[in-house]
Amino acid sequence: MLKYVSIRVISAVVTLFIVITATFFLMFLVPGGPFLSERVNQQTIDLMNRKYGLDKPLYVQYGNYLKNMLKGDLGVSYKRRGYTITEIILEKFPVSARMGGLAILTALIISVPLGILAAYKRNTPVDRVIMIISTFGMSLPSFIISVTLLYILGMWLKVLPTIGLQTPQNYIMPVIALALNPTCYIIRLMRSSMLDIQGQDYLKTARAKGLPEILVLFKHALKNAVIPVITYLGPMTTAVLTGSFVIEKIFSIPGLGKYFIDSISGRDYPMIMGTTIFFAAILIAANLIVDILYSVMDPRIQY
Repeated sequence: MLKYVSIRVISAVVTLFIVITATFFLMFLVPGGPFLSERVNQQTIDLMNRKYGLDKPLYVQYGNYLKNMLKGDLGVSYKRRGYTITEIILEKFPVSARMGGLAILTALIISVPLGILAAYKRNTPVDRVIMIISTFGMSLPSFIISVTLLYILGMWLKVLPTIGLQTPQNYIMPVIALALNPTCYIIRLMRSSMLDIQGQDYLKTARAKGLPEILVLFKHALKNAVIPVITYLGPMTTAVLTGSFVIEKIFSIPGLGKYFIDSISGRDYPMIMGTTIFFAAILIAANLIVDILYSVMDPRIQY
């Protein structure tokens, strides 16, 4: 187990290093610069480039960035003057994380029981209705869901607020928009997994002992059936957090997504690097945790 975890940690560190390197050099291939849109003369642009070290060769900038990053310094924002990247992330990410966390929790609470129910009621009207709804939900992009909710619940019925996150009611539409797609996917995943293990010998033995069906499902079947769902948790976590960029824009939510989008259009290099590294680290950490949980749930799994 220790060897398995060690190899996965080393793999995660290497992956993060590749992401940092690729992002840094690809970022500078994009035409333009961070100060061209400020309508200043070339002399001022040269002074700004010299101040932030952008006049040095690219490999020197890369080396300096790695040195500073290892010391915990992600630089300062070129657009939001006076703020470091770390300060912006610490200020804005909790907003995105809170909304994303609620979406993940909502997806799991709804999808796992519905997936089990669909498998238990296989080929019945209940199963067909759940499958039709989940298929339809998977096919809708989050921005379509957001606009539809805004129009129906915000503008037409006027039962929910449409901007910001000032009250608990403000969370309802963004969380639904974020949670619907993973909810529908997990329902189908859970149903398929439950059907795959229905004929296993240990379930037949449990039923032969006279155990109630609900106990057979939730105590014996669920542990193995939920493994594919655990595998999906890593990509789902990142998909929800990065998918919130669009949701934040639509609902005017002051999260980290706004700064990520603005940094790309404004060529705010430290902000691009900081947010990319941050979200890449979340994805890699989530996958690492999932891999470890995967081996804990099923000790037969080896690296």
